Amino acid sequence: MKNLRRNCTAIDALARVLVCGALLLATGAVWAGQAVGVVAHLSGPLMDRKADGTVKVLAAQSEVENGDTLVTEKNTYAQIRFIDHGEITLRPGTTFKIENYAYDADKPDGDSAAFSLLKGGLRSITGLLGKRNKEKFSLKTPTATIGIRGTTFIAQWVGDASGLPSVPSSAPSPAVPALAPGLHVAVQEGMIVVTNAGGAQNFPAGQFGFVASMHQPPIVVPQNPGLKFAPPPSFAAGTGGPVASQGPAAQQGGTDCIVR
Repeated sequence: MKNLRRNCTAIDALARVLVCGALLLATGAVWAGQAVGVVAHLSGPLMDRKADGTVKVLAAQSEVENGDTLVTEKNTYAQIRFIDHGEITLRPGTTFKIENYAYDADKPDGDSAAFSLLKGGLRSITGLLGKRNKEKFSLKTPTATIGIRGTTFIAQWVGDASGLPSVPSSAPSPAVPALAPGLHVAVQEGMIVVTNAGGAQNFPAGQFGFVASMHQPPIVVPQNPGLKFAPPPSFAAGTGGPVASQGPAAQQGGTDCIVR
């Protein structure tokens, strides 16, 4: 009889553990699939790799979710407008991940804006979340993490081979010097703080910065080293709701295409 009671107790405990585990998994799945913004402007193909491994081609007004990895093609600029009215515009050849984003106007304690720039570059414009909880914003890159002080900034990560100039061999004029491998930043408004294992550095409006590696400290660059960011004019901030430019993705009629 005692053995039977022990077995029943063990089975009950195991059942509780399994139920709790299932609930946690279900909660994580819902969180990973939560819509946190939309594609406000688009000038070409934009790929979206979901947390579950599926891949979509996004169009204007497509939703983006927690866990999404967005990839812009060679000639694509893509502007993502988040639910707090913050904006991140991706330049061509960029890979960007929404790690953990949460915003509720009535629950500031739950704010979170964690992103990763894996390749390429972007421009970030602070929304309501960043204005009330600046410390909750972080943009990770291969060499450093960027925090904000209420701001608009540009960041571009250049890999060892991706910074080579693209100029036809028949061009009569010399190639424009390539950006050095590493992280380049430019602050247009406010201030950012760039931090890694080598140290931390504040960059106010009008300043340029560079981080060569994760162990070398961020440094101030006296002038623009050749950092460029030129999205189509229709991408201008504050131009109303999500309206796409007349690029290839705009002709999809707002329908997502699943790539199998």
